[in-house]
Amino acid sequence: MIVGIVYLEMHIPQAGSLKEKRSILNSLKQKIHGKFNVSVAEVDFFDKWQRAAFGIGIVSTEKAHLDSILARLESFIAEELRITVTHWDVRLV
Repeated sequence: MIVGIVYLEMHIPQAGSLKEKRSILNSLKQKIHGKFNVSVAEVDFFDKWQRAAFGIGIVSTEKAHLDSILARLESFIAEELRITVTHWDVRLV
């Protein structure tokens, strides 16, 4: 079993309030979870309007499968127009 852990920091220029930020993040979390069947949680910058961080967990039996999911996930998030990725860190356990 291989576990991939992604730490993702992002800037959300459209967010003018915490309510707008939550709306954007909840939508993005649902899309990521639905498309990739991974665990997603907001893990930092809870009180900042335009900053956020996600922790994403992926479990697989094969490294090649995990690498494929990570590549598709990174492309998917990069195409999201409502956010700008400022930091992306992946660890395999």
